[in-house]
This record gives sequence, structure tokens and C-alpha cells, in this order.
Amino acid sequence: MLVVMRQNANQKDIAAVVAAIEARGLKAHPIPGAQRTAIGITGNKGAVEAAAFESLPGVLEVIPVSHAYKLVSREVKSESSVVRIGPVEVGGPRFVVVAGPCAVESLEQALTIAKAVKAAGAHLLRGGAFKPRTSPYSFQGLGEAGLKILAQAREATGLPVVTEAVDLESLELVEQYADAIQIGARNMQNFTLLRRAGRSRKPVLLKRGMSATLEEFLMSAEYILSEGNYNVVLCERGVRTFSDFSRNTLDLAVVPAVKRISHLPILVDPSHGTGRREKVAPLSRAAAAVGADGLMVEVHHDPDRALSDGPQSITPPMFEALIHDLGLIVPVIGRTL
Repeated sequence: MLVVMRQNANQKDIAAVVAAIEARGLKAHPIPGAQRTAIGITGNKGAVEAAAFESLPGVLEVIPVSHAYKLVSREVKSESSVVRIGPVEVGGPRFVVVAGPCAVESLEQALTIAKAVKAAGAHLLRGGAFKPRTSPYSFQGLGEAGLKILAQAREATGLPVVTEAVDLESLELVEQYADAIQIGARNMQNFTLLRRAGRSRKPVLLKRGMSATLEEFLMSAEYILSEGNYNVVLCERGVRTFSDFSRNTLDLAVVPAVKRISHLPILVDPSHGTGRREKVAPLSRAAAAVGADGLMVEVHHDPDRALSDGPQSITPPMFEALIHDLGLIVPVIGRTL
């Protein structure tokens, strides 16, 4: 259920509604909008009596929310959300590019790549310190040492850092060193981890699971918002299909689908979505054209020797060329780079 406040409702009116919701053992989620504040209600096992709130000062109307996901829905917030990662706004007029290596391998490697993508025009730095891999014998990341390297790369370039947490312990470390917490595809339905991320004050970048439907994807985001963290960015990274010419099938159709029913911003990861270096740029251009709020791209200065996902990592010159192409495309759809 959603309590919509009048345009002239003040903070005292909003606080009174929140108190009335919480007095009934429910959870209130005030979500300020451009024109008015809406207050989502969660925690109810059945129908909530609308009359209990309709007569409160400042209340315009009380309406049911039809989707199972409530807080991520445009029924709760009609305008698109903008999430700040450091000074960078995701979901605003700027098309945001997140770039960096799949995994942090050394300080020299991270600084080389970070400086290259910064010079080319990247807005955020990505890099994995904890790497959940299919094989237990593959490189698993440098752990906290990798996070320290990312922090040094941020210091050298000014790029805010996005990096993955794989469990509760690593999430606490990521909170200390990074500017945003990434929840990877393999953990999209790790509900304990999602709830913990929801109690964090850091923005969360949530990747779509390998076989997740759109509703499952949004319900995972709902877990985070339901704990009070409304700074969530979605990321499409490809799903598994019968296709045998790419690592995954990049589902660009999910971008306008998300935009229609959710206010959360969404990025596209063409690196994992294709698994092939030569496919990254074409799918990046398509992602911009279809309405994504940005990209998450893997870049490596020596991809043939990369310890993780070298075949899908583009080189710094390829990244520079991609930024040039995006500079021609994004103005057509009313955005800046």
C-alpha cells in the first residue's frame, strides 16, 4: 500500500503518518518525489485498512500497489531515481561509464588501467578484489589487499570505486574501502547478503542473475530497499540461453522493460553479456541507444595475460574508441557523456 501526501504536506504531517504506520507494526518508507512525498508500507501479511490513514493531516490518497515488488515500482515513485556514487549521479542526464579490470592483480596493473580509463572519459572505476569463480582453482582475487589497491587507484585518479562483495565478511570490507557495493549475478538471490546490503549506507549495484526473470531481478532489489537503502542501481549482464556464439545473451529488451515499471536506474555490462572482446563495442552502442543509464565495461592493458576474463576485456585504445562513439550517440537520445 502507498500513502500519497499532498503537495503542501510538511515534515510534521509526514512524521505523523510514519508514526501511525509503525504503531500498527508495519514499516514505513518515505520516498520524496519532485512534487510530493509518497510513503510505502511493507510488512503487512494481508490487506491494510486504508481508512486508518486517509483522515490524517496532509494525506491526499491511499492506494494499493499491485506489484509484488512495491518500493522499486513506479507506482510508488513515478519519476526516475538518481543514485549518487561519490560525486557521480547515475540515472540523471549523464550517460555513466564504469570501467576497469575484471580483477585487481597488482598495484601497477590497477593504476595503469585506472589512469587509462580516466584519461579516456570513464566516470567510475570497477575492479574485483573478491572473485567468485566457477572453478575453485581459478584466481579468486587479492581480498583486502585488492581493496587497498583500489583505494590507491581512486586517490590517484579521483574515480569512485565499485567492487563486489561475495559474503557478509567481504561486504564489511567493501564498505570500508569502496564507494559502492556490487552484488554479483551469482548472489542476486542471496537474500541474507541483500538484506545486509540494504542496511548499508553505501549505494548498491545489483547485477541480474544468470537465469533470473525480470520479476525475480526486481524482487531482489526490493530486498535491499525494504531494509532502508534506496540507492540501488540495476545492471543487466546477460542471461543463459541456447545461444552458442557468445558467453551469455545480453538482454537489451530488459532495459525499456525496467524503465517502464521501475524508477531505479539500470546499467548494461556488455563484457559479461557477450564474453567476447569484439562484441563489447557494438553492444555498448546498442545499450546507449536503447535507453540504459550507463555501461560497465572490463578494460585490461594486457588482456591475453589477465588472470580473469581476458577474452572479454577490451584494451585502453579500444575503450577510447568506444567513448568516442558514445559521444556521438548519447546526444541523440538527450544525454551527455
